[in-house]
Amino acid sequence: MQLIRGLHNLKRFKDIFAKGCVLTIGNFDGIHLGHRQVLQALSEQAQNLNLPSVVMVFEPLPIEFFAPEKAPVRLMNLREKLQAFDSTHIDYVLCVRFNAEFANLSAEQFVQQILLEDLSVKHVVIGDDFRFGKERKGDYAFLQSQGEQHGFSVTDMPTHCKGQERISSTRIRAELAKPNLAVVEKLMGAPFGFNGRVIHGQKLGRTIGFPTLNINPKRIQMPVQGVFAVTVEGIADKPWPAVANLGLRPTVDGIRPSIEVHLFDWDQNLYGRHINVTLCQFIRPEMKFNGLDELTAQIRQDAQQARKFFSI
Repeated sequence: MQLIRGLHNLKRFKDIFAKGCVLTIGNFDGIHLGHRQVLQALSEQAQNLNLPSVVMVFEPLPIEFFAPEKAPVRLMNLREKLQAFDSTHIDYVLCVRFNAEFANLSAEQFVQQILLEDLSVKHVVIGDDFRFGKERKGDYAFLQSQGEQHGFSVTDMPTHCKGQERISSTRIRAELAKPNLAVVEKLMGAPFGFNGRVIHGQKLGRTIGFPTLNINPKRIQMPVQGVFAVTVEGIADKPWPAVANLGLRPTVDGIRPSIEVHLFDWDQNLYGRHINVTLCQFIRPEMKFNGLDELTAQIRQDAQQARKFFSI
């Protein structure tokens, strides 16, 4: 998978898209099983036509641009989303800057300027709730009529369901709020987790006997909070057991989301390393304690519970 940052960089790929491409468009927050069904159809169609497959995503998300106060918490930041795309058979991810100029494109302009002139689209795969263009006037029927005029075809993907319920990012957020990790894993096709770089923190953990890896989740809000048994990948040849606190650290007056991970039986320096943190079991919600002594006692209990989960 190769990332193309911004429409202005498409000119560098003019030769690659000269014969056309197969495209899908959307937010793809969480890249759950419903998304993966769309991506699979995209890849298969691209192979059938012997053309590159392209996913168009937006930064910020359209709702974050139009109504940031109403925007739902993200399941994935951009880096995590790209990492998930990299595990599929997609050839290119086109990340479009969603700004006033882009938002003002009519559905007709979107098709003419981006789909036809920039990408030479031959086939488009979209979800059944997809809308585009100014005032969201573009939909499947509009794309179909445009395709008939300009020589591209369109596939409308039905909603993917698990049992009787629709799989959606909204439903996954609701399950994370409980948090019901087993259901989230079934909806996403993989355990839920985070990716980030290990940064310098307050180094409070080492003073109370529980040194932690501090990770900036690069989010305004966290989709899930609390203390969890977790595994960490990217530091050894196997996932490493740990206990983690996700949230705002109220006991020490935290003001921004953070992830603090205490690795069991580990003493190596990992500053600057990119790691993956996978949530395995919920231990307790985040809470405020009356001082470091209470906090330390609770962390000791949390660590014991996580060790019991991992049988170590």
